[in-house]
Amino acid sequence: MALGPFHVADKLKEAVRIRGTVLLMRHGETPWNREGRVMGRQPVELDEAGRRQVEESVPLARLLKPDLIVSSPLPRARQSAEIIANGIGDIKIVEEPLIEEVRYGKWEGMTYHQLIKDESFLEYRKAPIENMTPGGETIVQVQARGVEGVMHALRANNEQRLLFVSHGDIIRTVVCHFMKLDLRYYHRLRVDNASFFAIDVIGDFAELKFSNLLPDPTRSFLPPFKK
Repeated sequence: MALGPFHVADKLKEAVRIRGTVLLMRHGETPWNREGRVMGRQPVELDEAGRRQVEESVPLARLLKPDLIVSSPLPRARQSAEIIANGIGDIKIVEEPLIEEVRYGKWEGMTYHQLIKDESFLEYRKAPIENMTPGGETIVQVQARGVEGVMHALRANNEQRLLFVSHGDIIRTVVCHFMKLDLRYYHRLRVDNASFFAIDVIGDFAELKFSNLLPDPTRSFLPPFKK
């Protein structure tokens, strides 16, 4: 038997102040997702296709049995959280502004093809750790507030299973934090719309249970948007 599970078993026996499961779900698809358009803080809503996509994830959510849903207040996330809550039944939703999408400022509304010609984006892409978005955030700051939002909920709901309905880059940076991955490579994590991640948190230790779980795994091989 591999030795990795022995380490986990030891951690499970420790008396720690914080213990719980962090479930992370990206909101359902929107028309802007399909267009490759930057949403950021824009109040973009799910369309019929996005709602159907989240509804298809409800059976997975039931199996995961969250005790509470913590949602970004942005409409696409809140709508996704409500679909999941209605599908599970008898579960509360609370909002957490700290897990809102990145503040992209003037990039919001731009398409991928417009963005890759923008000088400010090209500079940002060279060093996202050091450079700020036009909305005034570095990816380090994004990670810090995302982790703060998750840890606040864990402390308030110790030993419970919490489902955070959030956004792609928030989820990437939070996973990097718990897995102690170099943040400069956060974009290497695939986070599909309406996908699930699970991380067990035991004090300062964390174990990734699964990543980018989808009802249809073949969706992970599709391009992120129509070119």
